[in-house]
Amino acid sequence: MKDRKQQVLLTAQRLFAENGFPGTSIQDILDESSISKGTFYNYFSSKNACLIEILERAVDESTVRRLELLIGQSTSDKSILAKQISVRMQVNREYNLLPIFEAVFHSGDRDLRDFIVKQHLKELAWLTERFVDIYGKNAAPYASDCAVLMFGMMQHILHVRKTGSKKEVNTLELVHFVLRRIDSIIAEMIETKDFLIGDTVFFNQDKDVKEYENLKKQLPIKLDNFLKELDENSKSKSEQYILFLIDELQSTDPRIFLLETVVRSFRETFSGTPYERLVREIASDVWRFVGLLESE
Repeated sequence: MKDRKQQVLLTAQRLFAENGFPGTSIQDILDESSISKGTFYNYFSSKNACLIEILERAVDESTVRRLELLIGQSTSDKSILAKQISVRMQVNREYNLLPIFEAVFHSGDRDLRDFIVKQHLKELAWLTERFVDIYGKNAAPYASDCAVLMFGMMQHILHVRKTGSKKEVNTLELVHFVLRRIDSIIAEMIETKDFLIGDTVFFNQDKDVKEYENLKKQLPIKLDNFLKELDENSKSKSEQYILFLIDELQSTDPRIFLLETVVRSFRETFSGTPYERLVREIASDVWRFVGLLESE
């Protein structure tokens, strides 16, 4: 069932990119996927829900790749941040999401636009926190403004290059260029104490606490259920990783470095297998837990 749902998602993703979201009907997805309407609605409550799951999977993939880049590295390493920023752009290209984003914004669908706006705000919140890692606590009041400026500059440079040149932009080169501009901007903002947005817009500590508690409770259950679903061959290769993760998540003082190392090995064990998609979702949850643990 999981493989079939994945194929339906890939088919829908291709159709949305080729024909636009409004130009793709559920019937188009049924015909291309060779499934019945009942099967589609068993997987998704609507066409919107199908698209949202595609976008959520891309976000999860970006999150996992970004966190894996930090294993054994300093959070203040600007070259690591540049690679992390580039990840989202790379995943969007791999998933062919840019035409889908454009179609959604022109569709007038409020629910989908609200979802994308919410994801954008989460991206700004992530970059705001990372700027504090890079530039220090005294940069906190100015980090939100710089996060907005960073993404704005990148977006407009890409737009200009797209319309004025056929040469493809080197993503990492672009990120490094804009980061060098941020170096100067944030230093001047700190010196003059000049900010517009401030340091509270993208933060919700109560929500973080609730999410941490929920993940600590639900992740061991999810891992245990996953272990029970595995065939014997897969279980023999991965059981030690799964049991370790369960024990560590349930401990009173989870060890971040060990969680990072083991979840990466856990994910790599299932690369190219029918379980890969589900493992990525679990790994994404573990990484979110680690991120919340580090922010305590």
